[in-house]
Amino acid sequence: MSDPYVGGRVLDVVRAPAAVLSTPSSDVDPTAPEIVQLAADLVATMRVSPGCVGLAAPQVGVAARVFCVDVSAHPKTREHHGTFVLCNAEVVEASRNERAREGCMSVPDLTGDVKRATRLVVTGQVPGTGEHVTITADAFEARALQHEIDHCSGLLFLDRVAGAHALHQRQTYL
Repeated sequence: MSDPYVGGRVLDVVRAPAAVLSTPSSDVDPTAPEIVQLAADLVATMRVSPGCVGLAAPQVGVAARVFCVDVSAHPKTREHHGTFVLCNAEVVEASRNERAREGCMSVPDLTGDVKRATRLVVTGQVPGTGEHVTITADAFEARALQHEIDHCSGLLFLDRVAGAHALHQRQTYL
């Protein structure tokens, strides 16, 4: 199967406190050529970023409800859907909350303990075709989806931590 996201450009990732990261994004037309290109750009940027399992349009300075996810290579992953991009995604069902550590390319120096659903049903549209899809995700992939949907709503993981005690300096490994 060919990769539908070839031709993407690697974009710069914006960091907090950039205004675009705290502003709810707009719905998009998933068939618009600029959204199809944005989808490819998000995947290209995610793929060259070590440890990155998802990237949302606001993180590259675009206030659009578009994000990509690929948790397939992450050690915490159980089940996954490979690389995918969703437009205008919404959580339609969530259950079984669990607290776990999260990081973010837009907040490179910190990680935080965030409570999220471990089972999730999300609807969205595929860039290019506009096809409506439903994704059922578990565990780590569910967490990644919620993190990226939050970005599209103008929220960072920092907005979800219980307080300063739940924030940690990111570990760097040489």
